[in-house]
Amino acid sequence: MSSNDTPAPPSAEPVTLPVDSPFRSERTDRDEAPQYVLPLVAHIEKTAPPARTDALRTAARAVLVMLSDERSVGEGAWAEVMRDWQDARIRKVVRRARGAEWRKAAALPGITVTGDEAEVRVFPPVPLDGWPKELAKLQVSGTDLDDPEPPAAPDLALPVLWLNPELGMSAGKEMAQVGHGAQLAWWELSETERKAWREAGFPLSVATPGAERWRELTVSGLPVVRDAGFTEIAPGSCTVVADHPALRRRR
Repeated sequence: MSSNDTPAPPSAEPVTLPVDSPFRSERTDRDEAPQYVLPLVAHIEKTAPPARTDALRTAARAVLVMLSDERSVGEGAWAEVMRDWQDARIRKVVRRARGAEWRKAAALPGITVTGDEAEVRVFPPVPLDGWPKELAKLQVSGTDLDDPEPPAAPDLALPVLWLNPELGMSAGKEMAQVGHGAQLAWWELSETERKAWREAGFPLSVATPGAERWRELTVSGLPVVRDAGFTEIAPGSCTVVADHPALRRRR
């Protein structure tokens, strides 16, 4: 599901974002730059789909792995396109693959991240109209997933990506949103904090709070993802709050 994130829910205080934030819904200078998208492909077989929460966690970790990979920084092979992508709107598209489709996608340059059962492959950013044919043919639909059992309560000693309880999003949409949340947290961390998170394997939880707790989170000063409204939900909707312990301690 495609997403490019940038009014808060009626019950929440407005969240002010920097004028140049790639997650604003209003048009900014970032819209004048060439637009790229970060492709993520979820491995979803008909007979054995992953649990929804596992897929969400894995997608968020895949974004972090891509951001921190040595090929994505400095003079790395993907560094230039990663910079171009982050200079424009931060777009992510989640598609699904199974069988031969997954094997073809897995043969392209990228990184496969695994969860308990979920597999998500993340690829270097591509132009909006320049997808590799192996990825362009994959379906955005078909990413609806369920949790066979209620997810465990999040470990608050670890980062938590909180989902808006008032929005009904598909699993694919939510995978893109938690990826955005993880990225916002990453941007706000120091190099030391990033290194510690990376060396731990990017542990994190994804959870949905109650309505009152959600309202508190949106005005807590933690990073908030706002959707540009291209798919499924209204422009400016707050979708995810990135609650990293290091950021929580600064508030």
